[in-house]
Amino acid sequence: MDQVLLVITSCPDKTTALSLAQTLLEKKLAACVNVMPEVMSLYTWNEKQEVATEVLLQIKTTNHRYPELQACIVENHSYEVPEIIAMPIVEGLPAYLQWVHEQTGRQ
Repeated sequence: MDQVLLVITSCPDKTTALSLAQTLLEKKLAACVNVMPEVMSLYTWNEKQEVATEVLLQIKTTNHRYPELQACIVENHSYEVPEIIAMPIVEGLPAYLQWVHEQTGRQ
């Protein structure tokens, strides 16, 4: 069976996060998207230290759908280089993992 992934991305605000989450669900690129409360991000961009408030998304998908999911995030994101990190789910409730596969169109 295809690997289930947890993908993390950050958005500049809740409106953007909800819009992106809805798009991913409508396209069946994600089975579930958790919209996390605002977090403070500290990073260096263009040789300048930045501090920003962001909203994190935790996205459940499959390895098969990941390339399309990544392309969709890049296409619909306001950041020049959005954070997109994918981690394999190595264990999980079998019924939940099966549900992720069903929701993303792959069993």
